[in-house]
Amino acid sequence: MLFTDHGDLLKEVPVVPMLKRHQVQVLIEARHSQSEVSEFSGLSVRTVRRISQEQAVDHVDDGKERERRRIGRPSIAEPFRAFVKELVEKEPDLLSVEILRRAKLQGYSGGKSAMYELTQELRPRDMRIGMRFEGLAGEFSQHDFGEIRIRFLNGREEVIHFFASRLKWSRWAVVTLVGDESAETLIRTLAEHFVAFGGVPLCAVFDRPKTVALRWGKDGVVTEWNPTFAFAAMEVGFTAEVCWPYQARQKGSVENLVGWVKGSFFKQRRFHDREDLQGQLEEWLVEVNETRPSRATGVIPAQRLAEDRGRLRALRCTPEMLALRVPIQVGPTAEVSYNGRRYSMDPEAAGIPGTLYLYRDRVRIVAGRFEAIHERLGPPGSVSRLPEHRAAHLAALSGKRGKRYLKRQQLFELGEEAVSFLTEIVHRRPRDWSAEIDELHQMLQGVGAQRMQRAFRAGIQSCSYEVRFVAQCLGWNGSSLSAAVACPEVRP
Repeated sequence: MLFTDHGDLLKEVPVVPMLKRHQVQVLIEARHSQSEVSEFSGLSVRTVRRISQEQAVDHVDDGKERERRRIGRPSIAEPFRAFVKELVEKEPDLLSVEILRRAKLQGYSGGKSAMYELTQELRPRDMRIGMRFEGLAGEFSQHDFGEIRIRFLNGREEVIHFFASRLKWSRWAVVTLVGDESAETLIRTLAEHFVAFGGVPLCAVFDRPKTVALRWGKDGVVTEWNPTFAFAAMEVGFTAEVCWPYQARQKGSVENLVGWVKGSFFKQRRFHDREDLQGQLEEWLVEVNETRPSRATGVIPAQRLAEDRGRLRALRCTPEMLALRVPIQVGPTAEVSYNGRRYSMDPEAAGIPGTLYLYRDRVRIVAGRFEAIHERLGPPGSVSRLPEHRAAHLAALSGKRGKRYLKRQQLFELGEEAVSFLTEIVHRRPRDWSAEIDELHQMLQGVGAQRMQRAFRAGIQSCSYEVRFVAQCLGWNGSSLSAAVACPEVRP
């Protein structure tokens, strides 16, 4: 059924397509009579007369014309058009759900879909002019994290995280699979990608402010950079620029980097497992960098790479030597906590602020005149305590009882095997365990944490909860080492 703009019922008549309307107007303009045009077009004389009086047809979009004329049953929200228009003009950011609520107070009895559709039609649109520009050789590189859920051919599903980089001039791309999207992962992978590029461009552009910045203004300008990221930028020697979220036009880049990687690689291929994915990714990068012309430039990236590299600058430090700087405070127990791991310091450093230099495989902590270097720990909850710090902490502690429990605590820090082994000793020999703790602590100071962990594991596996068993495993003879005889699997 058809209705007028005011909702009055009309006779049901077929809607004349725009191309047919154009045909009628052309025939009338050629001085054919209305009856001749009616016979030729198959339309009634009355319809031909009406079409001949309309404005000349300037498009053939029937749907657009139907919408313009509002032909068909009007929306139940239509009577509220003026009300909604006034609302969105006064309050452009008013939520659709609030407009629905106010309309119901005015008597609207329909559902939310009709009202939301009308609101979307009437809401003023903030049309901003986009801008695209081409960078110069060695000027810009683009970087971003991406993630995608992959279903391998073996049936297993996995969320794959990757970090992608591309030189804007040559379109040379580097993509690396990563374990997470942390600031450290970004910085270390970025440094490796600069090495792959052959140097550092004038400016590195990032799509996600949250990985590099803490605060920014309404205009998108960063007001506070992440200090770890900022120190790394100085260490490596690059400048950064951050795009406002969801405002890709600021990049001046023709392609969406993450979308391009997903659409051109991940969504086009099938993978047996993660190892196969890694192999195919390396093959694909060779293809897009060295054999296939870029859609943006029409040139193979490898052919323009030399121009980029001629303008790139050398990294100030290699990825292996890159240290992230983290402000820290030495705790009251002379320990520094970082990401759930604890690292020991000299007892005299307790309470002093300092800096933790985070390398790929180690940490260096400087607090005042005190400094310590530890291997990076694995799982959260791990503790790294240097032998000299154990001795100094014991020396600083007064009282025989306090020293005894501190030694036991330092042995506990070696992990679950140590806790299980010591639990058996304490419960089997509740009166004599302190002497055995003294001996085990002396061995720890002599051989180190890793060998003690293996000795405790061997004792648990063989159900031998004796200090002498541990000593035999370690080749420990009093206060010195000899050949290990009982547990070859824990030999150095």
